[in-house]
Amino acid sequence: MNKDNRFKQVQIAAVTGIAANLLLAVLKGVIGFISGSKALIADAAMSVTDVAGSVVVLFGIRLAKKPPDEDHPYGHGKAESIAAVVVAVLLTLVGFEIGKTSFEAFFKPAKAPSPIAIAAVAAAIVIKEVMFQYNYRLGKRLKSDALIANAYDHRSDVFASLAALIGILGAIAGSWFKIDWLLYADPFAGVAVSILVLFTAWKVGSEAIHASLDHVMHDEDTAEMKETILNIEGVKRIDELFAREHGHYAIVDVKISVIATLSVLEGHEIAKRVSAALMEYEEVQKVFVHVNPFTPIEREELV
Repeated sequence: MNKDNRFKQVQIAAVTGIAANLLLAVLKGVIGFISGSKALIADAAMSVTDVAGSVVVLFGIRLAKKPPDEDHPYGHGKAESIAAVVVAVLLTLVGFEIGKTSFEAFFKPAKAPSPIAIAAVAAAIVIKEVMFQYNYRLGKRLKSDALIANAYDHRSDVFASLAALIGILGAIAGSWFKIDWLLYADPFAGVAVSILVLFTAWKVGSEAIHASLDHVMHDEDTAEMKETILNIEGVKRIDELFAREHGHYAIVDVKISVIATLSVLEGHEIAKRVSAALMEYEEVQKVFVHVNPFTPIEREELV
C-alpha cells in the first residue's frame, strides 16, 4: 500500500475517534449529571480521556510519517508505539480516579439514577463497538500500534458501558422493589469500570513497550525474505538476518556470504541486488547488507 494512502486512512480513523469520543463524553456527562448516575459519570470521564488519547494517537501518527533526518536516520516509526504508551498512561490515571470516586460513593446515601441513563449507555455501547471493529481491523491491516491501542481503548469502553448499564439497571430495580443494597449497584459498576480500564491500560502499555524496544520479527515472519535472498545469484549463505520493527515498518540488517575470490565491486553488486529485493516488501523501509567471504574451508565445515 502507498505510504501516503496508509497515513490518510490512519489519520481519518484517529479524527473519527476524536469526534465520536467528544460526542459520547458530552452525552454521557450531561445525562449522567441529570440522572445522578455515578457509573455513567465515570463512563463520561473515560470518554474525555479517550479524546486526549485520540489526540495523542493522531500526533504520533503524524510524527511517524516524517521521513528520516540527520538525528533520526531510521525514521520516526516508533512514534506510534510511544503514542500507544501515552494512551496507556492516560487510561491508568483515569482508571484510578474512577475507582476512587466510585468507592467513596459506598460511604454516602445511595440513590437510583433516572431511567434516561439507560438510553445513553445503550447508545454508547453500539457506537463504541463499531469504532472498535473499524480501528482494530484497520490497525492490523496497516500495522499501526497506535491505531490498535486506540481500538482496544474503544473496546474497553464497550465493557465499561456494559458494566455501567448493569449497575444502573440494578440500582433502578433496587429503587422499584425497595431493595436498599441494590441501590449501590451503580457505584459498584463504577468500580468495575475502573478495573476494566486498568486492565486495558496494562494490555495496551505492555504491547507498546514491547514493540518500542527494538523488537525483531520472528523466524516464521522472515522466512520468505530469507528465501528471496538465497535465490539471488551470488549469495552462498545468510549468516545473520534481523528485521527490526519500527512502528508500522521494519529495518533489515542482513549478513550474507559470497565467494571470497570476488572483487569488492562484484560483492557490492550482489549486496545491491539483495537490498533491492528486500525493499520490494511493503513492510521494509530500509536495508543494511554486510558481505562476508565464503571460502572452500567454510563449505567443507558446513558439510
